[in-house]
Amino acid sequence: MDRYDEKMETFSGLSDEHIKAAQAEADKLNITVFEAILRLGFATEIELLGSIAEKYQTELVNLCDYQIEPNAIGTVSAKIASHYHIIPIDVDDEKIRIAICRPASEDFKKEIGLVLGKKVPIEFVLATSDAIAKAIRKHYGLGAATVEQMVVNEDISEQAKGSHNITDEKQARDASVMKLVNQIIADAINAEATDIHIEPYEKDLRVRFRVDGILHDAGVPDSAKHFKDGITSRIKIMSGLDIAEKRLPQDGRAQVELGNNTYDLRISALPTRFGEGINIRLLPRGTVIHDFKNLGMEDYIIDAIGKLITKPYGIILVTGPTGSGKTTTLYTCMNQLNQTSRKILTIEDPVEYDMPGLTQMQVHADIGFSFACALRSMLRHDPDVMLVGEIRDIETAETAIRTALTGHLVFSTLHTNSASAAIARLTDMGIEPYLIASSIEAIIAQRLVRIICPDCKEICEISPEIKMALKGSEHIENITESYRGRGCAKCRFTGFKGRTVITEMIIMTDAIREMTITRKHSNEIYAQAKREGMISLFESGLNKVACGITTYQEILRVTKGAGIID
Repeated sequence: MDRYDEKMETFSGLSDEHIKAAQAEADKLNITVFEAILRLGFATEIELLGSIAEKYQTELVNLCDYQIEPNAIGTVSAKIASHYHIIPIDVDDEKIRIAICRPASEDFKKEIGLVLGKKVPIEFVLATSDAIAKAIRKHYGLGAATVEQMVVNEDISEQAKGSHNITDEKQARDASVMKLVNQIIADAINAEATDIHIEPYEKDLRVRFRVDGILHDAGVPDSAKHFKDGITSRIKIMSGLDIAEKRLPQDGRAQVELGNNTYDLRISALPTRFGEGINIRLLPRGTVIHDFKNLGMEDYIIDAIGKLITKPYGIILVTGPTGSGKTTTLYTCMNQLNQTSRKILTIEDPVEYDMPGLTQMQVHADIGFSFACALRSMLRHDPDVMLVGEIRDIETAETAIRTALTGHLVFSTLHTNSASAAIARLTDMGIEPYLIASSIEAIIAQRLVRIICPDCKEICEISPEIKMALKGSEHIENITESYRGRGCAKCRFTGFKGRTVITEMIIMTDAIREMTITRKHSNEIYAQAKREGMISLFESGLNKVACGITTYQEILRVTKGAGIID
């Protein structure tokens, strides 16, 4: 049965030449004429649907702004909605309205009526294919059709009571569980998420994606909770973890492909009260930003880093919380230094990016191969530059400092709120201040802030909140207009899409070295750096606000809690 109406008169808005070319393309590729028209670029989907709606006096619905009735969703199962790519939008005693993405044939309309078994008439309206897919995902949940089939195939009533008739391993290898896990990972990749959080509770299973630094509910169906053990076991099998071990944390790795792209997965299993929590870090291969400008750094920071990385020795530290882009900044530095004339060694936990030309190693704590151990071994390989993923303890810190003092350029990271706090952190570890002062060349602190979505960006008034916060400050003079994201399908109605970096940098001048040796408080060092021209994280963020890149509220979100607002 032909599902869609492919009569030539259906596409009356196109020329005869376009129709003939589309028909030839459809025959050649064994696709519909509608798809061929879109493929050849003769019209957009919304243009085609608009002309079809006008010709056949059918309503064209914008599902992004449409309030779909919850009662309507209950009239069509997730399996049928996914299979036929339809979404019910309204229902009453007189009719059901169903959105479809193509002009339906009469046979298709009859089949839908028979499948649904409804006694009331069905009215079909048009909507774009992408909008219908998003509506199915929103109202039925991620992988709803798969979960629905799993519920049908398995007797979950006893499982719900705690008898667990299906073993973890058997369920993990079930095709439906594998498909659901694949759908979760694929949806996270398509959403440009950096992490997937799978969290079991006594009577629930929550799946969340971290997108642009913010957690969002992935919306899996409620019935997925019955398969949480199988989902966890499947992920552990993928990453080579022991599915029988549920009392200890485990870390593993996996690799997946989506389209033409390959993604590395860093997987961590954590035992909790109601099962194992899973975190999956998504790392796309080959997408490291190798340019400071593309990272969003200001020109003065780029110039300063350019001078620093040409030094023959010393330590350059990048600080900030987890997920603030420290590793990306370090690898951008490595890209600038990656030349035949330099030997570059790295030690990380784990290696996040592959870069040809670098000798990269990974920590293996279980066999005693730590950062400090690796650093000592690296010195025997005559390196010019060394990257240490993180300074975690006094042994690593002391080894890095001695390495820098013996004529090597060392890059590393610390978890501190500000650049000046890094000096206090090293002192607290037990490092002598004179060693800190003589080895460190610069400290960069950074945060990632969300970028206003370019597709729904609009001018708005500077709020009284901003004016009050900046009253009497020189910063308000730089902000003449304010922007925000209205929210659209492209940004999942968040108003933001993508992230950029805000930074502050302390150069170790003679004055700051002297303050370090005399153990001055980090606030005093910060004040001295400001007197010497340092632009703080907050000021860097306000520059992004003034340029219409982000919002004042976003700058507050990433700086206020850290106590680093001027």
